[in-house]
Amino acid sequence: MRDSLDPTSSPIEASTSEEGKTRKRPRPGERRLQILQVLAEMLQNPKGERVTTAALAAKIQVSEAALYRHFASKAQMFEGLIAFIEQTIFGLINQINQKEESGLAQARGILQMLLFFAEKNPGMTRVLLGDALFQEDDRLQERITQVLDRVEASLKQALRIGQTQGGALANLSQDDISVRAAILMSYVLGRWHRFARSGFKKLPTDASDASLRILLSE
Repeated sequence: MRDSLDPTSSPIEASTSEEGKTRKRPRPGERRLQILQVLAEMLQNPKGERVTTAALAAKIQVSEAALYRHFASKAQMFEGLIAFIEQTIFGLINQINQKEESGLAQARGILQMLLFFAEKNPGMTRVLLGDALFQEDDRLQERITQVLDRVEASLKQALRIGQTQGGALANLSQDDISVRAAILMSYVLGRWHRFARSGFKKLPTDASDASLRILLSE
């Protein structure tokens, strides 16, 4: 799965091409991507400290005024990160659903992808958990909650497909499916929290195969 659904190649990472490094003046849009990339990198701080625009500007070696030429506010910068997360995760979910006919395999693939995405993107994990959004605009928390609700809905849909295909999920009721999807989402969130609280040392994918085998069994 990691070979076909590796989320490590991203528009944010692509912004720092060798060509871009050799030019003194970035092309339109490149500075915006650089700001998002550096913000994501700064969020990987194991101490979980709040990122200020002053620190962000200093890291990029530009003025704070230069940041605001590309983003109207700090909240808009975080919205850019959330948009990247949303685009990447649901793009990968679509790939999984197209590749796997089995609902059970779809659910397992989605769960593995969510764990792997966090492992490869520690800063994004803090956004997904809402840690990085503490003391920021309330609408950011609302938006990330909507993203997580959509992920849970995708898991629920996969379980429904699995229910119609027989096997371990055949005897589940609709209520059972909702409960199972919520449990699976709680497992993912727990792994993300463990990863963040450990300073990104306890990887979300550790022993995940065994865990998912239990969670997806009858």
